[in-house]
Amino acid sequence: MKILIHNCNIAVEAITQGYTALFLTADDLVVECRKASDKEDLQRLVNRWSRPDVLIIDEVGYFPFDELTANVFFQVVSKRYEQGSMILTSNKSYLEWGKVFGDDVLATAILDRLLHHAITFNIKGDSYRLREKKKAGVYPAQLPN
Repeated sequence: MKILIHNCNIAVEAITQGYTALFLTADDLVVECRKASDKEDLQRLVNRWSRPDVLIIDEVGYFPFDELTANVFFQVVSKRYEQGSMILTSNKSYLEWGKVFGDDVLATAILDRLLHHAITFNIKGDSYRLREKKKAGVYPAQLPN
């Protein structure tokens, strides 16, 4: 029997257990930061994202954050540090996070706080989507070398 755990399922389980949880994609972060670009609204976002017992942010690193989002993300991480749980998914190694956040110093500060009490799971291999396609005989196009 295979059990697939999706990040939303973790949020639902946390809520079922009596915790508060919020699930966002990295794209949601960018969109919300752009909508709330004035200082007062950004602080409200930081406060809202800092409140839940569990904050799940999916797809960190699929595209670089703009400066505004990177700074808001840092504020959220700093505010949640040793206060609330965070689950992040990323397709980038920690060494590449300077590119994700557009600043090596900022990325180091974020990682310093995130990794202090963290458990990291490094999953290698094909995604379950590609695995299912291969089972069905459908193979992704090969990229030229």
